[in-house]
Amino acid sequence: MLQRWWRWKRTWQKRRLRDPRWGFLFEPPPHDEWVALDCETTGLNVRRDEIIAIGATRIVGRRIVTSQRLELLVRPEGEVPAASVAVHRLRNSDVADGLPLREAMERLLAFIGSRPLVGYFLAFDVAMINRALRRCHGLTLPQPAIEVSSLYYDWKFQQLPPYQQHENADIDLRFATILQALDLPVRDAHDALNDAVMAALAFIRLRELRGEAMP
Repeated sequence: MLQRWWRWKRTWQKRRLRDPRWGFLFEPPPHDEWVALDCETTGLNVRRDEIIAIGATRIVGRRIVTSQRLELLVRPEGEVPAASVAVHRLRNSDVADGLPLREAMERLLAFIGSRPLVGYFLAFDVAMINRALRRCHGLTLPQPAIEVSSLYYDWKFQQLPPYQQHENADIDLRFATILQALDLPVRDAHDALNDAVMAALAFIRLRELRGEAMP
């Protein structure tokens, strides 16, 4: 059902595509490849805040290909709030020489291609990117988005005893908890590339544990 919805969405977006430069986004993705993605922003308001850093790395099979990675600083139009700096440690001076948003989006699209996306709290990142893409290029990402915490929840749920398997099962979905449960190393958090790599590690480990092909 979900894959059918994604196919419909891609078809609809392709028909509405105004700029043929982006036609490659709708090509069949390379076999067994994904892109792990993370963004740092000036806050958590999708309508108001801005992207200031993007990190992404390609996944091929069960390998993270860090030689094929993307790491961008993006120059915001406004100031970076102090509360935001405390989280990701990116100051106004750090992003002052960042890329203009339009160029950052072009580089991101070229890097992703038609590959499905992987990440943690990915819906937020995709929403931020889509807002920027609509503004700069009049399109949104057509790729499926695979949420690591959802894969983890499904895997963890199957391990619960039958009497605990109910709709509101209490499963800790914090990223650090997920990495610890999967016996994965924890790198510095709130660095876009590091967070993307950690999400990729979790995705690969969950594929192994589930013993099945991911969408």
